[in-house]
Amino acid sequence: MKVAAKKKTATKTARKKSSTTKKKKVSLSLLDVIVKSISDKKGENITSIDLTKIPDTATSHFVICDASSGTQVKAIADSVVEQSRITLNERPWHVEGIQQLDWVLIDFVNVVVHVFRRQAREFYQLEDLWNDGIVTRHDD
Repeated sequence: MKVAAKKKTATKTARKKSSTTKKKKVSLSLLDVIVKSISDKKGENITSIDLTKIPDTATSHFVICDASSGTQVKAIADSVVEQSRITLNERPWHVEGIQQLDWVLIDFVNVVVHVFRRQAREFYQLEDLWNDGIVTRHDD
C-alpha cells in the first residue's frame, strides 16, 4: 500500500506572494524598456495605460504608439521584442499582426504593446475604450 505525500500549501502560498511582487517590478522595468525601444525607432504619441486598478483585466499595462508607415510599424515591433530580450531576457508570449503591419500586438502577458499605423489608431481609439485606466503620455 502506497502512502501519498503531504502537500506543502504554506510554502506554495509564500512563493506565490513573492512571485507577484517580482512580476510588478518586472512589469515596470519592462514598461521602461518598451517605451525607450519605441522612442528610439521614432514611434509617435507613445501612451501607457495602467490597468491595475480595473478589476478582471487580463494585463496590468497597455503601451500604445503609432507610426507613419508599415515599415516603421515593423521596425518598432522588432525593436520592442529585441530590446526586451537583450535587456531583461523577456520574450513575448504572442505577437500578432506582423504580416499586415496595420496593428501589431505584442503580448508580454503583464504588458501588452499595440503598435498602430496612424489611421488604424485613429479608427480603433483604444485610449477611449480603456479611459478608466491611468493614462500616461510619454512624449519627448
